[in-house]
Amino acid sequence: MSIRAFFIILVAMMKRIVRPFQILYCIYALCIFACLTIISLFAMIFILPLGYKYLTIGIYKIGRYFSKTLYLFLGMRHQEIYEGIHHFNKAHVFVGNHNSYMDIPPIVQLKHQPIKPLGKFESSKIPLFGLFYRHIVIMVDRSNPEKRGQSLQNLKEALRQKISIFIFPEGTFSMTDEKPLKDFYNGAFKLAIEMQVPIQPVLMVDAVDRMHFSSIFSLSPGLNRIVYLPTVYVDNYTLDDVEILKQQVHQMMDDGLRRYRNYPAS
Repeated sequence: MSIRAFFIILVAMMKRIVRPFQILYCIYALCIFACLTIISLFAMIFILPLGYKYLTIGIYKIGRYFSKTLYLFLGMRHQEIYEGIHHFNKAHVFVGNHNSYMDIPPIVQLKHQPIKPLGKFESSKIPLFGLFYRHIVIMVDRSNPEKRGQSLQNLKEALRQKISIFIFPEGTFSMTDEKPLKDFYNGAFKLAIEMQVPIQPVLMVDAVDRMHFSSIFSLSPGLNRIVYLPTVYVDNYTLDDVEILKQQVHQMMDDGLRRYRNYPAS
């Protein structure tokens, strides 16, 4: 038997031994998630009477404690890496890559001020968590044109209130390990130009290692890095330049992910 064959067999045996512990860890994580959701729902009762901006700030703070506590109990660590200067006192349109459910907890830790992610309507149907989720995100129902229009107005209102928004421009999971990103939709870039708000690209570098898109039972502890790329200012862009802006940001993020992770050459 060759050395290579020996190590292949050894790794396969180790995976079989570790698998039951992996499943137990994931069940433990689901229990922690459920407990934190219930606690967060109780906390929300006290802030629901507040106005839009203060309600958003309150929910944001609850979300930050939720995320930090989840990380603590699951043995995960949040790390922020800055490749450019970021102005925390201004509203931004955040855009990030999306290839894992573990992209979600770091979002509320991305910026040390309130942020409203754009989220799928379907996630609001998750028992218990859905009640919390409806107040955290700006929901979009892509099957309903009227509700899509309302979501756009809600995004604009958040920016007018100096509250940042977060959009996954790929629209859904990038379910491949072969390349960093799928093609982007226009929405985030058109909105940034219309509202004259800078775009802040961020990279979720390790989320797919913490939970692979193929299974929720692939969850594992460890580092979860967030990389702030240089801010893209839109002062000199018009709506005729949406495609140019979109491709510029896509290239920045593609190059960035290739620096931090190993992908086949494009």
